[in-house]
This record gives sequence, C-alpha cells and structure tokens, in this order.
Amino acid sequence: MALLTLGINHRTAPVEIRERVAFTPERMAEAFSELRAATGASEAGILSTCNRTELYLAGDDDCAPALLRWLAGFHELDAADLENVIYVHRDSDAVRHMMRVAAGLDSMVLGEPQILGQLKDAYALAREHNATGAFLSRLFEHTFSVAKRVRTETAIGENPVSVAYASVSMAHQIFADMSRNKALLIGAGKTIELVSRHLADAGVRDFLVANRTLERAQALAEIHGGKGIVLSEIPDYLADVDIVISSTASPLPILGKGAVERALKKRKHRPYFMVDIAVPRDIEPEVGGLADVYLYTVDDLRQVIEENVRSREGAAREAENLIASGVQDFLDQLRALDAVSTLKVFRSRAESLRDAETEKALRALRNGTDPETALRSLARGLTNKLLHQPSTQVRKAMAEGRTEVADLLRELYQLEMLDADEPTTTEKL
Repeated sequence: MALLTLGINHRTAPVEIRERVAFTPERMAEAFSELRAATGASEAGILSTCNRTELYLAGDDDCAPALLRWLAGFHELDAADLENVIYVHRDSDAVRHMMRVAAGLDSMVLGEPQILGQLKDAYALAREHNATGAFLSRLFEHTFSVAKRVRTETAIGENPVSVAYASVSMAHQIFADMSRNKALLIGAGKTIELVSRHLADAGVRDFLVANRTLERAQALAEIHGGKGIVLSEIPDYLADVDIVISSTASPLPILGKGAVERALKKRKHRPYFMVDIAVPRDIEPEVGGLADVYLYTVDDLRQVIEENVRSREGAAREAENLIASGVQDFLDQLRALDAVSTLKVFRSRAESLRDAETEKALRALRNGTDPETALRSLARGLTNKLLHQPSTQVRKAMAEGRTEVADLLRELYQLEMLDADEPTTTEKL
C-alpha cells in the first residue's frame, strides 16, 4: 500500500494562496466524492485549517500528479500556480509528517494543541464519508497515540503560545490598558473561545460575540458577561468596539471596507485593532489600508510565535525522538501484518496441495493400489509440488546474481550445505 501526503501550509504559501485551496464544510461531501475517483486512491483524508490544507491518500500507485490536478481543478486554479507552494511526502516520510503535524511540531505555534483536535476532526469526517479503510484508520489512530505521548512525556505543550494568545499580545501594543476597550469576536468556535479567555485575562470586560447562529454566540458571550448577536448585526455595533478578532469558516468575507469606513466616521479617529485568523479571510484585505485601522492576518503573528519556538527547542528535540520511534513502530506493525497475510496465503496454498495429493492417494487406494505404494506416491507428489515453484525461483534468482535469495532460503529452513555427492531427500525417495 502506497501512502501519499500533498499539502500547502504557512511555510510554503502566504494566506492569499492558502485561502484559495481551503475546503469549506459545505463542500466536503463533494470533495470526498470526487477525490478518490480522480486519483484512483482506495482511501483518503482531508485536513483544512487556517494554516494548512493537506490531503492524505492510500492506494496501490503514486497519484501525486493526478492529485495536484484535482486540487487545482476543484478550487478553479491553474495547477502551475500551486506547483511551487505544495509539498509531497510519501510512505515513511508521510507517516513522519502526519505525526509531526499532530504533535504541533509543524505548526506556526510550536506545540500548539489545537491541531491535534483538528486532525481528529478530519479523521472523523473521512470516516463519516466512508473514505478511510484499514490502512489510514490504523495510521490516524497510531498518530494520535504518538501525539499523546509527546504531550505527556515532553514539555512541548507547557505555557502554550497559541495564535489566539499571539493575537491578544499584539493588541497590547495598541492598547496599554485593555480594561477600557470593548472586543468584538466574530465566530464561536474553539479558537474564538480561546481568544475570549486570553482577552479576559488581559483585562477586557466588555464582550460582543457575533456568530451565524445566535444561540452559540450568546453561550460564549455569557461566559464573560457579554452579548451575542448574529453576523448581520455587526454593522450596528461596529463603531462601539475597539478590538475585532475573527475566526469563522465562511467562504466569503464577513466584514467589508464599506462597513468599517462608516464606523470610523462615528469613532472620530479612535483606532481599531483587528486580527483575521480565518482562512479564507473574514475581513476584506482593503480594510488594512484605512487610516486608524491596524489589521493583522494569521501570517503577521510570526514574531510573537517565533519567540515561543526558541523557548521550546529542547522539548522539540525530545518530541522528534518520540516521533522517530513512533514511525518505526508503525512500519514494524505494517511489516508484521504483511507477514501474517503472506503466511496465510502460503499455508492456504500448502493445504490445497496437500488436499489434492491426499484425494489422489485415496482414489488409488479405492482402486486397489497397495497402501505402501500409495503412501510413497503421496509423499513424493506432495514434496515435488511443494518444492517446485521455490526451486524454480531460487535457480532463476541465482542466475541473475541475486545470491541473497539462497541465503534467505537457508535461513528460513535452517539448512546446512550438503556435500555435492550426497543425494537429496527426493532422490532417496
């Protein structure tokens, strides 16, 4: 079984490109329906976050070119535009990459915990669409186990600096006393929930949460004594807030330049701090060109995050060792499974030969053949049939110079070299 990972992430491409290959929840069913048919893969998985889009395929052949063409076509892009920003991992490298992703070692924020949950969601989604089989299921489950070991046995997750935390840290550069500022959070998912906690810790007391569904917005806002609204109400409240942080799965921008311009006129040059964590982006890029607006995307948070990377280098080395061990364990499991499968076929073939020769001997006995003659004929026939194909293949391999095949045969059957003049067992019979 060949394993292939094709992806794009924060290291290989800016947000302007990443948002164009992101998979929205609304199109996941369509994507899974097309993906395996277009590539010939037997199993598939899709991970799509603000920092990366990755496709995991398992099948009999390397389908990277077909996969790239499909990804570009699905998002109405030219494949040539993606060739320089994608990465491809195969087999053991693909296993290692998935484990590094799950452990947070390939994240913008080294060791960030959210990616493991996102990868688990991707696995659940693939299973929901009947896209995974024994191979990818085994890989995902083993990957989660390794990531758990990394979390519990290293300090990679201590004092985490997430994208959410980095966003609030940057807000401090604009507002010294955040207790006097009102925050608008767009979305109500895990990232926004984390943002709300960090803002509360930083002193923010006045919260407004906007979401597609009012119930979820109210549930999150009430934790901090705030108010929940629906997305369409944002323009009505925008002039009253100072901090805007957005993270939704919307395929189109939620906050446009026109709405912000109208709000700025009412604010009389009081500055806005905005962070757009979403991919695709929730806030139109043109908003960043307005006076008194400090707009940042997820890519702008690197400086805060790089400090986190330096502080965790020792833990990262320990994590890499655990992952190397995890990769080897997974490959050993696959080899063991392959050996079991091969041995089953080997035993089944031997039993078929045995049954055929036994039936021949029984027919001979029923026809009056001497029992001793029938027994010797059975033994000779079974021996010849069992040894014919291996003998043919060993002679062929030796003629081609592959002497290791003969060495393996001696190891398998614990053979000692016979003297040239000594007859073989078959000859004795």
